[in-house]
Amino acid sequence: MTANAPFDRALIDRRRVRAAARAAPGASFLLDAVADELAERLSLVQRQFAVGVELAGHTGALAARLGEGGQVERLLRIERDARFLGPGEGVVADEEALPLRDESVDLVLSPLSLHLTNDTPGVLVQIRRALRPDGLFLAALLGGETLNELRASLLTAEAEISGGASPRVAPFADLREAGSLLQRAGFALPVIDQDRLTVRYASMFELMRDLRDMGMSNMLHARARRPVGRQLFFRAADIYAERFADPDGRLRATFDVVYLSGWKPHESQQKPMKPGSATHSLAEALRPKS
Repeated sequence: MTANAPFDRALIDRRRVRAAARAAPGASFLLDAVADELAERLSLVQRQFAVGVELAGHTGALAARLGEGGQVERLLRIERDARFLGPGEGVVADEEALPLRDESVDLVLSPLSLHLTNDTPGVLVQIRRALRPDGLFLAALLGGETLNELRASLLTAEAEISGGASPRVAPFADLREAGSLLQRAGFALPVIDQDRLTVRYASMFELMRDLRDMGMSNMLHARARRPVGRQLFFRAADIYAERFADPDGRLRATFDVVYLSGWKPHESQQKPMKPGSATHSLAEALRPKS
């Protein structure tokens, strides 16, 4: 474990494996939606990729969609646990220590994994190094106001009951932070945008069950280790219902999915114009034509 590492990665692995074993109906809705979106975005790139990597896709949903699309001739899946690897090429490795040679792949895709790495900037640098010149990186991670309703309800309830609060929902990066990470890692032509999914539940407990079934329960190193009484969660559920209910009584839960794309630099890529190099002024461009 590195100093100040926010996430207990071994705990993440155990919870994901247990969630996969349960295979609760509907538990993969978020990852399925992201897999569809990433595959759709890739389809807009008019290119074939000789060697692609699916990085920590867990369910294989994205890999399946890539197989249907036919844009990736050879796909390598990288997972932290062999139980997530299905048929096809795969290797057990950590996202934070990629087993890829420099300039060895043409495409790297990562669905909902990088927001749980302890050294996300380091992972992005490794991905950029592994890509061949003009190779593409495309990823989705949770960010923005994801689960802000649950976080606020738990913090308020714990402050009321014990006079303090411990972190129970992971922190998530906003768009500006995500864009900065891409630029710092050395990607060219970075694009960052966000899609907000609002899921509605009958109660906070249904949301927490979904998070457990997705392997997304509290995995922070700084989480409270002492047993928590039911009073905390009952009070948090009341606060959630008071603050975040729609007129029909159902409760909102926000999932902000941040999509990132960037290219390994190559001389053929479009370059931004240098300041002062324009041949026409903005005033001329806006002047009405006679």
